Amino acid sequence: MVVLILLNTYPLLVSQDLVFHSKESALASSTKVLESALTGLEELTEENVGKAMERLDQLNVSRVLVTDLDGQVLYDSRETENARGMYVFYTEIVQALRGNDAFFCRYDGQAFVSRAASPVVFRSRVVGAVYAYEYDTEQATLLENLQGNLMKISAVVAVLVVLLSMLLSHNMTQRIRTLLQAIQNVREGSYSTRAQVNGTDEIAQIATEFNRMSDRLQKTEDARRRFVSDASHELKTPLAGIRLLTDSILQTEHMEESMVREFVLDIGHEAQRLSRISEDLLRLSRLDSDQAERAYPVRMEPVLKRVVRMLQMVAQKQEISLTYEADERAMVLATEDDMHQVLYNLIENGIKYSAAGGVVHTQLCVEDNEVVARVNDNGIGIPEEDRQHIFERFYRVDKMRSREIGGTGLGLSIVRDTVENRGGQITVEPRSDGPGTVFTVRLPLMEGGEIA
Repeated sequence: MVVLILLNTYPLLVSQDLVFHSKESALASSTKVLESALTGLEELTEENVGKAMERLDQLNVSRVLVTDLDGQVLYDSRETENARGMYVFYTEIVQALRGNDAFFCRYDGQAFVSRAASPVVFRSRVVGAVYAYEYDTEQATLLENLQGNLMKISAVVAVLVVLLSMLLSHNMTQRIRTLLQAIQNVREGSYSTRAQVNGTDEIAQIATEFNRMSDRLQKTEDARRRFVSDASHELKTPLAGIRLLTDSILQTEHMEESMVREFVLDIGHEAQRLSRISEDLLRLSRLDSDQAERAYPVRMEPVLKRVVRMLQMVAQKQEISLTYEADERAMVLATEDDMHQVLYNLIENGIKYSAAGGVVHTQLCVEDNEVVARVNDNGIGIPEEDRQHIFERFYRVDKMRSREIGGTGLGLSIVRDTVENRGGQITVEPRSDGPGTVFTVRLPLMEGGEIA
């Protein structure tokens, strides 16, 4: 609307202004010609003024008046007898009799009305005034045609703008409706919904980010459902065992004491397994909710020694050789419980999956401003297709063997989440010199109380 208003006003105003300047120049020239024709006359009379006007060619003005010093009309180009001898006091004539040039022009919608006057001077004395008047309808017609053309152009532009605005508005609102519908679907739990919005503008970028968010929500929801399913299954197994054992004790009359004792021991083992699963779930819940304890500098060598000392009896029972080497400079920003949990789970995992006569070796060193902990074992190893899944919760390479040795399927998940929460990373790869697995943990090195 602003553009159309400017289109219909500014050109017209400029055109009027140009016509005004043109009229001023033309009438000023005409009055100067009239003034020059009267130059040299000491006194203006009807006779000498009439003779002077007869010598002039026809001027392109509507009317010419010549007055004396008192404002009495001495000459009128309309040749009306009634006008001669009359006194006129037009504003322009009054200004001219005072010795000033005067001009006025206006547009009344039908014609340009222009008036100009100049003093007639004889020896520096004003003796009269000449006055020119013009009523121009041709320029007014041109301006009116210009205005009409501008109105037509404006109407066409307005129609095109309205159509284009409707098209763009429909296109934009349709894309927004598509995005809004996708958001509503996701809010209702349909995480597989994707917003199909084409283009490269901001709305398309929002849709792309929304789709990425939906992908993450879908993965999170799938992981949650899988976790709930696996957790329910893992908890159901020991509970079913406990129920079966208790039912057997209750339903069997005159059961031998040794058999009862064996059943009660089995119930205790299943209860311990439930306790381990519950503790691991609580730890993972704290890690997921970022409720980790405040970190402080931790020396890794004492933690490793304590873990090896605790697991030494377990390793000896399974005839596993447990060795380690540690660099005294190894220090990280974490908690002792975190580092104990990481090393304990990795070393215990190596012991569980190693055969009698195997070796589990832990190397703790400093490399490129990082503390590196490598846990090597020469056990059964991990198939390549399972390596990318072993850090998932409740994932087991050999489910039957894992349950037999009392694993919960959560240990490596706890290790990964703990390491990543402390700014590190963990990787797994097969040993290069034979069967077995190497777990590598990398954490930022602390030097002098600051991360190197």
